[in-house]
Amino acid sequence: MTAQVTRADSGGDGTGAVKLSPTGWVAEQAELYEESGGTRGTTVQGAPCLLLDYVGRRSGTVRRTVLIYGRDGDDHLVVASKGGSDDHPLWYLNIKDNPQVRLRVGTERFTALAETLSAEEKARVWPHLVDVFAPYESYQKKTSRDIPVVRLRRTDV
Repeated sequence: MTAQVTRADSGGDGTGAVKLSPTGWVAEQAELYEESGGTRGTTVQGAPCLLLDYVGRRSGTVRRTVLIYGRDGDDHLVVASKGGSDDHPLWYLNIKDNPQVRLRVGTERFTALAETLSAEEKARVWPHLVDVFAPYESYQKKTSRDIPVVRLRRTDV
């Protein structure tokens, strides 16, 4: 399988093709997750993960990536860590421009609105996110960039 692959979206939302991440393992996991209906490929290094579908800010293409998530009440939280890189991940730049996204969390698929947390909100949820995936702490220490935390709030309830 090539890393940059486009597949028909089997999520049943009628959007057609979805472009998978150019990172090979992410594309493979996204494909496994979606094709299994959310029953396989649902963890990364033991942490729960979801599929995030978002629109490219320049291309208008629907893209899909796999992200580890935590919870805050009914909301899902994702961390724009990019492994502690000094640059934001592309998915984050795209959802800042178009915060309407689609998620697959396990067997469920739904729409959500993405919102970057304030510094105060991030401080409150950060310990939980580090509990979910301990490397986040070292990622933040590795960069001078403040790593954003994004709330994904379901909109189709």
